[in-house]
Amino acid sequence: PGWEAVCGLVREALADKEFVANYILNSTEKRKIAYEDPDLGFCVCIHTYEGAARGAPHDHGPTWAIYGQAEGETEMTDWEMVTPPSDGKPGKVRKTKSYTMKPGDAHLYEPGDIHAPLREHPTRLLRIEGANTDKIERTPMEPA
Repeated sequence: PGWEAVCGLVREALADKEFVANYILNSTEKRKIAYEDPDLGFCVCIHTYEGAARGAPHDHGPTWAIYGQAEGETEMTDWEMVTPPSDGKPGKVRKTKSYTMKPGDAHLYEPGDIHAPLREHPTRLLRIEGANTDKIERTPMEPA
């Protein structure tokens, strides 16, 4: 797939100060779907987070996502599945690495990739999703 090419386009968009000011920094919604393709189903989203937050480990179900850091910093931790979910119990995951996303950075999460964000201060993201993640089921999981 052309995910890496799309990741490069997200980096280009984040380098455009006028684009960031007009479309990302002006947004006040926590999650705004700026565009959802009616044929292919992908979404362009703007995310605005005002305070500190720690996200739980999660995947994007059967789809992919590209996170583009527009403002602030996000410490992202990648995880791997240790025990898959079964019998109504969530899967168990283990940390594999952490890294800091800074303005201009973009990172691809392929289907099945597990990650968790940590934000200490306000942040804004440009995120492209292969499908609207509001409408998909995700794998239940928790740290091992």
